[in-house]
Amino acid sequence: MEYVQYRGGVGMLAWALHRVSGVAVWAFIILHVFDIWLSGVNPALYDDVLALYASPVGRAGETLLGAALLYHALNGLRVIVMDFWPAMTCYHRQLWYLVWVGFVGLGVPVAWVILGPIWTGGG
Repeated sequence: MEYVQYRGGVGMLAWALHRVSGVAVWAFIILHVFDIWLSGVNPALYDDVLALYASPVGRAGETLLGAALLYHALNGLRVIVMDFWPAMTCYHRQLWYLVWVGFVGLGVPVAWVILGPIWTGGG
């Protein structure tokens, strides 16, 4: 029995995650423009949206947004390094692993702070 197996390698995975995180950041920008517009048009509804953002679901979404922003920024730096110093392309795999070290090292403490009120019952 044959099964589907990913054969793209680290470079393709880095590319795909960079695109997905970029689309997520773009979607956030559209949502942000909408909710700022809403503050002027319907302040009561805007307050309801802010309450949603402060809820556990909103905090989880904010954490995912932060993860997308952080990955996109760190991987973008990796791409810049390889663009400006082409000799570094032979280390693209190691640079990608370095991106993940930075992602976890910076992302976990930030996620802990953002998600903290969910576990402590705070607002």
